[in-house]
Amino acid sequence: MRYRCPICGNWRTDCTIIDEWSTVIAPPAPELKAICIDPRTSALLILDMENSICNNYRCIASIPMINNLLEHARKHNMLVVYSLTHTGTVSDIAPQLSPTPYDPVVKSNVDKFYGTDLEKVLQEYGIQTVIITGYAANGAVLHTATSAAFRGFDVVVPVDGMSAVNPYAEQYTAWHMLNSPGTRNRATLTKMDLITFCQ
Repeated sequence: MRYRCPICGNWRTDCTIIDEWSTVIAPPAPELKAICIDPRTSALLILDMENSICNNYRCIASIPMINNLLEHARKHNMLVVYSLTHTGTVSDIAPQLSPTPYDPVVKSNVDKFYGTDLEKVLQEYGIQTVIITGYAANGAVLHTATSAAFRGFDVVVPVDGMSAVNPYAEQYTAWHMLNSPGTRNRATLTKMDLITFCQ
């Protein structure tokens, strides 16, 4: 935008982020943290892992990672909650990650707290920490994690358990979790092999 400065009287041209896009340098990669999860007060959220949308390499590659965490969560009797997109069905969830008949399932748009009983379910089980996995990093993962933090939950995001079509979306989500005022004091970035269970 070109305009005359009201203070100095000179003509100026200011750049927007769109003009500077190709010159912006990504910040250093954040440090991933080891974390010990108390299964009595933690829940694993598996978001939108539907075959109809989890059909790209990055999402498919995350399925065995999430499945490994799911198996550990089940061994420790941890609450597991699933989500679906507004058009999704339980039968469309990747078979390796299928819910049991007892697992809560919520159905919403990108924020899985919106218009669902997710918060009520977590409160009924005394949950303080949510581990958020699924698709897409810049959709359900980002918005549900942010919404969880707003509600006072601690949020753990294993970066190898979230995915998007574009790796930039995963990068942005990781950055956002540790830098946004709404999440930075409640979020931990980790990966599957840095998660242990303690009681």
